[in-house]
Amino acid sequence: MRLLHTSDWHLGRAFHRVNMLGAQAEFIGHLVETVRAHAVDAVVVSGDVYDRAVPPLAAVELFDDALHRLAALGVPTVMISGNHDSARRLGVGAGLIDRAGIHLRTEPSACGTPVVLADAFGDVAFYGLPYLEPALVKDEFAVDKAGHEPVLAAAMDRVRADLAARAPGTRSVVLAHAFVTGGEASDSERDITVGGVAAVPAGVFDGVDYVALGHLHGCQTLTGRVRYSGSPLAYSFSEAGHRKSMWLVDLGADGAVTAERLDCPVPRPLARVRGTLDDLLADPALTPHETAWVEATLTDPVRPADPMARLTERFPHTLSLVFAPDRAPGDPDVTYARRLAGRSDRQIAEDFVAHVRGAGPDQRELTVLGEAFDAVHTHLAVREAAR
Repeated sequence: MRLLHTSDWHLGRAFHRVNMLGAQAEFIGHLVETVRAHAVDAVVVSGDVYDRAVPPLAAVELFDDALHRLAALGVPTVMISGNHDSARRLGVGAGLIDRAGIHLRTEPSACGTPVVLADAFGDVAFYGLPYLEPALVKDEFAVDKAGHEPVLAAAMDRVRADLAARAPGTRSVVLAHAFVTGGEASDSERDITVGGVAAVPAGVFDGVDYVALGHLHGCQTLTGRVRYSGSPLAYSFSEAGHRKSMWLVDLGADGAVTAERLDCPVPRPLARVRGTLDDLLADPALTPHETAWVEATLTDPVRPADPMARLTERFPHTLSLVFAPDRAPGDPDVTYARRLAGRSDRQIAEDFVAHVRGAGPDQRELTVLGEAFDAVHTHLAVREAAR
């Protein structure tokens, strides 16, 4: 069986101030043509169809167009909700849409109930594990601790139990939206940390033939059977080095997996440039970036006059301007933002305690801080789910 694995469409999202709906529509057209040209048997979409719980109307219309075009091909499509989606909204009409060959899986309780498709070699069971917010699903999965690993492990126990009851030789595909250990994150993904931990080990998914992951925006191979497709478009300058693609996966009669990367259309390349303003305006090596979306980091010791206006004369598609003067590490003028770069909210809070008191938090205080941040995260997740 030939599968096309994609995820993280984020319909409705902008790139800085650029409306990406046209590029997203181009991707949908490319997806449909890829399904036709490569004789794909099933499409899997591993979450974050939309960029937010209540998407703009234009994004909903584009999703509707995608569903109609996929259904018209007669190729089954299996989709799950991600942490950016409203599972309840995305799942509206799932029973009716199911009849058209579009299988929406948004209910955590249905993790162990697969979509079963068949080819010349027998059945393939597709298990949809939507994004499982630990605080919201721990009771459903009867786990003691609200963490990503316990709830995903419990969901996979249901998958393996169902698979064990099926005919010998039944092959299996799991769709999941999660941060799996070994994956490389980007700036554009929403933090899903709970209890100080965001990632789960790949071993959680043992026992199935292929795991189609979503959430991380870079295309990645964790094992031969566990892969991220990544987002089809770049949504932050941290993705400037990404090759945006989908996985074309062939699942053999014995469950063997072979996979090929298929490139997605690039609306405009990304470039990150760094240096003094005069150097950026004069450097001939930067000529290829004159047509790119540009993030410029200026290292001038004193902020130059009209930097954006001057930059856009050479780089008309400059979208982001960052000031990072070259100074010694101990210089008191090093910006607060630079001191905090790469640190989590919890680490910043711990550093603040150490700064004002002269000593870092003890174990009891670390526990209190952790519980406070988890409580805020849970509150936000519940509020988002209720929208």
